[in-house]
Amino acid sequence: MKLTLRVWRQRNPDSPGAMATYEVDGISQDMSFLEMLDTLNEELILSGDEPVAFDHDCREGICGACSLVINGDAHGPERTTTCQLHMRSFRDGDTIDVEPWRAAAFPVVKDLVVDRSAFDRVIQSGGYITAPTGAAPEAHATAVPKPVADTAFEHAECIGCGACVAACPNGSAMLFTAAKVVHLNSLPQGAPERESRVLEMVGQMDAEGFGGCTNTGACATACPKGIPLFSIAKMNREFVRAARKRG
Repeated sequence: MKLTLRVWRQRNPDSPGAMATYEVDGISQDMSFLEMLDTLNEELILSGDEPVAFDHDCREGICGACSLVINGDAHGPERTTTCQLHMRSFRDGDTIDVEPWRAAAFPVVKDLVVDRSAFDRVIQSGGYITAPTGAAPEAHATAVPKPVADTAFEHAECIGCGACVAACPNGSAMLFTAAKVVHLNSLPQGAPERESRVLEMVGQMDAEGFGGCTNTGACATACPKGIPLFSIAKMNREFVRAARKRG
């Protein structure tokens, strides 16, 4: 395959960015999108140019580091992570636009790399449980009904990639925050911080500068792990209940 790539290049957070055009040839349909970018970078290095900076880690669809907007879609045309997107999803001769996440709370560090530490701070504000020290309890000492466990597992699948924020026209992090809140608030282990968790995490989310949710559904459509949109409604109910108790 021969492709035309239009890639966002930005030297640092304070520099203006712009799209740069590159031609790549000999791309196999079996390559992942990141392997295709590796091929581009090898050519750039051999020609004496600076390679394109992009985030990646596991390349197995687990860590969520591979955050790219491809032809206007978070993670590209398939509902998967960028590292699991293969070049057979494109055609020979295609022009592909590659950009970083676009959100005020995710400032560009360099080229396609953005700072997603805002997510870390949201988690730190309430994404934990109280566990007593001492002898470890039996693994199944606390019974959890299967529907509750299924809900917790469904929301625990969130990998924090940020596709929901990148896809949202408002740059909202409601789906991400809802996944973390519903995951822990569904379980008996999360009960001690149930109210403070939702209040603190939503408060931190707002403090980070994420936009408001208008229920467009773009977040759930872009989520590679299929976190459902109704999670936001569940979190909102938790928030209203907690806010009323706190007065």
